[in-house]
Amino acid sequence: MNRIPILRMGDILLVTIQVDMEDQTALALQDDLASRISDTSARGVLIDISALEIVDSFVGRMLASISGIARILDATTVVVGMQPAVAITLVELGLSLTGVRTALNVERGMDLLASARRGRALAR
Repeated sequence: MNRIPILRMGDILLVTIQVDMEDQTALALQDDLASRISDTSARGVLIDISALEIVDSFVGRMLASISGIARILDATTVVVGMQPAVAITLVELGLSLTGVRTALNVERGMDLLASARRGRALAR
């Protein structure tokens, strides 16, 4: 089983998925991310899926689950780089990824996380 590396950039965790996501890999990523968010007090998680050409319903649900776990741990998740075919597949599977923020690329994803951080600071 492949483990997906999680890089820390300040208070953001960056995950670049470069392998086809098997169920065990997705489950390990969910566990690893939850631990890293807790250990580092990360405020944001950016998941780059631009290398993924195929996503099944399990991986789609795992992305939504990761986002939910991060939200409970007070971190915002943004999924970036979704290929058009992946987006179409997710919609055809009936997965809207409720609660998952998306952006076209890493730069826009980082902007989205920065604006979420500013919104959090204003709310305090």
